Amino acid sequence: MPRKAKSNQDKVRYAVIGLGHIAQVAVLPAFAHAENSTLSALVSDDPEKLEKLGRKYRVKARYSYAEYEDCLGSGLVDAVYIALPNHLHREYTERAARAGVHVLCEKPLAVTEEDCLSMIRVAEENQVKLMVAYRLHFEEANLKAIDLVQGGRLGDPRLFDSVFTMTVKKGDIRLNPREQGGGPLYDIGIYCINAVRNLYGAEPMEVVAFSANNGDPRFLQCEETTSAILRFPGRERLAVFSCSFGAADVSSYRVVGTKGDLVMEPAYEYAEGLKQRVTVDGRTRERTFPKRDQFAPELISFSDCILTGNAPEPSGWEGLADVRVIRALYRSADSGQPVTLEPFSREDRPSLEQELRRPPVRKPELVNTEAPSE
Repeated sequence: MPRKAKSNQDKVRYAVIGLGHIAQVAVLPAFAHAENSTLSALVSDDPEKLEKLGRKYRVKARYSYAEYEDCLGSGLVDAVYIALPNHLHREYTERAARAGVHVLCEKPLAVTEEDCLSMIRVAEENQVKLMVAYRLHFEEANLKAIDLVQGGRLGDPRLFDSVFTMTVKKGDIRLNPREQGGGPLYDIGIYCINAVRNLYGAEPMEVVAFSANNGDPRFLQCEETTSAILRFPGRERLAVFSCSFGAADVSSYRVVGTKGDLVMEPAYEYAEGLKQRVTVDGRTRERTFPKRDQFAPELISFSDCILTGNAPEPSGWEGLADVRVIRALYRSADSGQPVTLEPFSREDRPSLEQELRRPPVRKPELVNTEAPSE
């Protein structure tokens, strides 16, 4: 049976699994802004991280990966936040679920569709909640863009194009082989896919992709760049995006409709504010959304689901929706041919009702980790 949150005024008690860059700069500090959540345990194989971060955040329960079962069975945690490399998401999710511990997992949910489906099934069988950490599902700028497009402000949306690029340092886990969830599609292309799926309110029916490498030794195990075209059903809309680990920092998308267009730039960042420009019938309005803590809202929403029994959004099915597209894009890039996807239905979409605002966190001092990009 799932663990009931019962201590500290019904706050949900979390263990953070993996203490790399994203955990240190965003997840751990976010607990200060998540009033229904508390940080109760840390799991890592780095003793220095455990000691220094445990002391900083006043967490006495500290475990190695070999002691993960001890952590799950300690009675100290109701949920885990999994911030491990992508290929470990399934194992650590399913072990938590079988112990009756709820799971908030970083994206991508897993490396393959089979892994995603297994994680969803094991969570359901053990009556625990599974949510994927899509932070932009709670961010005002992203939600207002979805509302604007879905509300018909741009007319009939016809085109989407996006660029998300960065320069990844040699040796970073994002450069792992595709089989381990490495490469730009899994890490940053997923933002483009998730954005257009929810802006259009539809699932792609066919995709085509091309990948490229410039010969840089950083990209011996994964591609440097992938560009993709997605075709959506119904009124036959198209989406185009490019993602790269070997280019300057760019984070943007544009939706073009029959009456106007919407531009987000930056579109996907959490370390800075987001900007939106909307042009309808020749009139342009610009708006800046200040930097906020995008991770506390994930914790707040998931904890609320645990405490109330509500179903989380984004769910494991939302995670699967993106992974199936990523896998199809790789099949296309490998074969040089378009790939048709099986029909897939998603009723739950992010909406403005999910918006949560919390102030930005200060950049903390890092322990044995560094930013992935230059």
